[in-house]
Amino acid sequence: MSKMRRLDIPFLIVLLVCWVIPAGAQPPDFAALAETLKPSVVNISTEKTVKPRLPSFREPEVPGGRDPFDEFFERFFRGAPQSPRKASSLGSGFIISADGYILTNDHVVDGADEIKVKLSDGREFTGEVRGLDPKLDLALVKIDAGESLPVAGLGDSDTIKVGEWVMAIGNPFGLEQTVTVGIVSAKGRVIGAGPYDDFIQTDASINPGNSGGPLFNVQGEVIGINTAIVAGGQGIGFAIPVNMAKQIIPQLRDEGRVIRGWLGVTVQALDQELAESFGLEETHGALINEVVKGSPADRAGLQRGDIILTYDGQRIAELNDLPRLVAATPVDQTVKVTIFRDGKQRRVKVTIGQLDEGAQKAAAGDRQTGGPLGMTLANLTPELVERFGLEGEEGILITRIEPDGPAAEANLRVGDLIIEVDGREVRSVSTFAELVGRKTVGKVLRLLIQRKSTLLYTTVPVK
Repeated sequence: MSKMRRLDIPFLIVLLVCWVIPAGAQPPDFAALAETLKPSVVNISTEKTVKPRLPSFREPEVPGGRDPFDEFFERFFRGAPQSPRKASSLGSGFIISADGYILTNDHVVDGADEIKVKLSDGREFTGEVRGLDPKLDLALVKIDAGESLPVAGLGDSDTIKVGEWVMAIGNPFGLEQTVTVGIVSAKGRVIGAGPYDDFIQTDASINPGNSGGPLFNVQGEVIGINTAIVAGGQGIGFAIPVNMAKQIIPQLRDEGRVIRGWLGVTVQALDQELAESFGLEETHGALINEVVKGSPADRAGLQRGDIILTYDGQRIAELNDLPRLVAATPVDQTVKVTIFRDGKQRRVKVTIGQLDEGAQKAAAGDRQTGGPLGMTLANLTPELVERFGLEGEEGILITRIEPDGPAAEANLRVGDLIIEVDGREVRSVSTFAELVGRKTVGKVLRLLIQRKSTLLYTTVPVK
């Protein structure tokens, strides 16, 4: 009898496990998914001409003296002949229509002199860029295969949940058709990549070369476009939600660019103390710190100090919700905006204008991307101060540097704070854009920069 009881114990454990873990919680058949989905994923290789960039020597001396390597480079390379060179890069993409339209990242193909698209069966075609959207980091490429191609179905990224299984397929480090799996680690991540950050975070392995590739759900639908990783991190990758891409694909195909809505305000996040100072009990919403004169917001009567609580019926839970919603609004459409002013909620109707991409104004809320200086800027928030480990809390933050732009040539860096422009204090991106806009091409801006605990001056040419 005791022997029988001992034999019964493992059987009872199996029954208990089967009762606790439902069948639906088991991992999906990834082998079958990969076999089905691989044909819709492509590898993208590009070549482009790059102008060489030597180190900048305009940085003034700081306590401790100049870096001896700067003196070495200045002595031996200043005035050396510079000739363009060819640079190659690898990325991924996926077919979204049988006639050969492919979605990928803007940074994979932007500026490329030649684009080669390789299908899963080994055939290779020349790709043509049909549309670019640097703000979302998306691009539409077309190939002519002479036949119908397998298509990746687009899912609904709004319905995915943290903890769901996902699969990435791409070209990491040139290793074609690599499959990795993981889960959705988080949603709505803001990583400082651009004005409309709203990334899906996943622990499915994403590496250089995965950029532009698809992130699939277990139904085999694309729910994200793999875009970014944390340098030095493990299991931390980011994908653009596919719903954001679906909004702009028709414009990329038909117009080659994206036309976005414009409200004409700069905004900042609310903390508890700031909200209480306005008499608001909650900290959700976007606080207007500047209204552009003559803008849709100005014509609708919005004012500095108003707190936008809802936009077109949607709650502004986070600061970055507003730029995304405004950008997605058709030009000339009238929307209802709920604001908090003088202790009361009010409803205001605003007719949305068109964002002037050249002006880099405030559909992007408190960010400016690219522009004549080749860098992405953001107004300071407590979150950014903590994320970048900033020692200063004044000025505006550089969150991205374009490799071949004037800012890079001036040795500006991500994490630098711009304190002054030509002797004038800068507290917002909109003020910075206004000052830059006054300069003609070829003129020079003098910037006061805080880098860690050091203040330094530098100059940047306007191109």
